[in-house]
Amino acid sequence: MGCFQCIRERCKHRRGRGSAPMPSSSTTHLYSPTSKDGTSISEDSAAVKPVTATSKSSGSVSSQKSIPELYEERGAHNLRVFELKEIRDATNDFSRLLKIGEGGFGGVYKGSIKPPDGKGDNTIVAIKKLNPQGFQGHKQWLAEVQFLGVVEHPNLVKLIGYCATDGERGDHRMLVYEFMPNKSLDDHLFNRAYPSLPWNIRLQIALGAAEGVTYLHEKMEVQIIYRDFKASNILLDEEFRPKLSDFGLAREGPSEGHTHVTTAVMGTYGYAAPDYVETGHLTAKSDVWSFGVVLYEILTGRRSMERNRPRNQQRLLDWVKQFPADSERFSMIMDPRLENKYSLKAAREIAVLANTCLSKLARERPSMSEVVHSLKQAMQYEELDGQVEPMEETSADHLELDNKTEQESASARRRMLHLAKLGENANVIARRRFLLMKAANQT
Repeated sequence: MGCFQCIRERCKHRRGRGSAPMPSSSTTHLYSPTSKDGTSISEDSAAVKPVTATSKSSGSVSSQKSIPELYEERGAHNLRVFELKEIRDATNDFSRLLKIGEGGFGGVYKGSIKPPDGKGDNTIVAIKKLNPQGFQGHKQWLAEVQFLGVVEHPNLVKLIGYCATDGERGDHRMLVYEFMPNKSLDDHLFNRAYPSLPWNIRLQIALGAAEGVTYLHEKMEVQIIYRDFKASNILLDEEFRPKLSDFGLAREGPSEGHTHVTTAVMGTYGYAAPDYVETGHLTAKSDVWSFGVVLYEILTGRRSMERNRPRNQQRLLDWVKQFPADSERFSMIMDPRLENKYSLKAAREIAVLANTCLSKLARERPSMSEVVHSLKQAMQYEELDGQVEPMEETSADHLELDNKTEQESASARRRMLHLAKLGENANVIARRRFLLMKAANQT
């Protein structure tokens, strides 16, 4: 994962055999975090530990309920509690053929679960299985259950339920999510095995992700700082709509009268705001900085750090500085897989927005609602092979333009869905070949 916090958490006390209690702040295990390397910093306890803060500003009102309290009030009743046997059945006992991903938390499997009442069709889900020896542990698992148990937004992944069992053979922690068939933005931007995302789909993904973060920062009863915004955490549904995932590092924002929360530095190298890395002072503007990095990744098709490139091109943010948004050379940063099929005017505005998000001083960065507004403004420009200028049009012209843009967007979505279907068929064929080879070896 490239995380700052590369820790292995081990439980000091194991409970007896049986199911673990419902996740709540009162049932948190006691862990002794240890560093995997000499550079790690001890973990904080995410949603369950009071924060320390200094200075005055606006934030989460101290009289409001905390995330654990909100979870106990309503989230605990919305999530389904799975037995270990149900999870094993859903994943064919965690079959390698159903494994669709791997992260700091552990393996991710595609599964099929029965309705709670046993009636009706099964539901396809994604199941994350905690690796006890992985980078993340019970506290991140607990934080994800509590945060996703209370949030609800079309651009945040839906947590269906969880499984928590403890026994002599080991503890099991699993999370069950809605299935996102088109993987992540990271896959489509950087993995050449996937088709290139069209320009308008990239903008829709950026906008949806921004609206998801805006909800966390500004629309919740308690402000939530995501703390791990990056392309691999932006999942894509069947129509390539983005949904933020992985809330294990999320934190409540500062309480009323404080500007920040003080916490151990966690996140992913290349995405964490430098002021947060240097001071441990976490604010909503830390997420804004990370968003600026991802905007440049969307424009360029390059990761924030690529060590296989020439030295002067390895750090994305340093490289793009050579091609200012208002210069004639700006188009040189654009992803060549776009084949010049993008709006140059919109791309320039998005680069300017990214630079604002990446301001050295946190107070000079925009709020996420301002980011949403700027993205919507940039999306008004029609793509024209990399060259477009702002146009004045009558209301009739504007309607015709909207219709044309909508048709192009629908066409692009159909193309992407077709490509995704082809990829799915290829996976089925590969799995059949694997089973045939396995059977042949056994005979």
